[in-house]
Amino acid sequence: MKFSIVVPCYNEAKNIPLILNEFDTIIKRNDIEVILVDNGSTDNTNEVIELYLSKYKFARSIKIDINQGYGFGIVSGLNVAKGELIGYTHADMQTNPTDLLTALEIVENLKNCENCYVKGNRKGRPLFDQIFTIGMSLFESLYLKKILWDINAQPNVFHRNFFEKIKDSCPKDFSLDLYLLYMAKKMRFKVIRFKVVFPPRVFGKSSWNTGIISKWKFIKRTLDFSYKLKKEI
Repeated sequence: MKFSIVVPCYNEAKNIPLILNEFDTIIKRNDIEVILVDNGSTDNTNEVIELYLSKYKFARSIKIDINQGYGFGIVSGLNVAKGELIGYTHADMQTNPTDLLTALEIVENLKNCENCYVKGNRKGRPLFDQIFTIGMSLFESLYLKKILWDINAQPNVFHRNFFEKIKDSCPKDFSLDLYLLYMAKKMRFKVIRFKVVFPPRVFGKSSWNTGIISKWKFIKRTLDFSYKLKKEI
């Protein structure tokens, strides 16, 4: 297996058919797999996944009974991935599945793919979200002394060896995006960013981005993790 794509799904029942159909349209190789992770959903996400899996040879799934966080779901999927290259993106269709294949092409064109980290750079977002991202990016860059821009952008693609080195320290929550990008920078990897369009959701709603209060909670969790991370380095 060349490339494993992990897609964490938390209450994404309506988006599952869309994302699988999109992957089916663009995947023309036999060495790519898509791993859907039912991350402790409380709707019928798991039933929908099971219903559609048999239609797509490239797809398989794992189920987490109790949600333990965004990062936990992704890491659980990465742990069972078979690919030499692995990556992840969201199931909400705000990042086009095609972006995963763009990232794969970038990696495959490099001479040394083991020391690279490819990540999207979001465009077309609401002004308030852009301001929020700029503020968080500036703080993290200054605090951790690495250039850390648009930290939560998708997709993320890297070599299996990178994950094997850092997987035991991966956080269970939304700090995972920050941790992986920071560790890639710390290890002096070639970090490549490419433009991705970030449209509104088609179905469902964000499990965390529900307003100012949720953003403040996100900031607090990220600051707490950043403080802990800085103490350990």
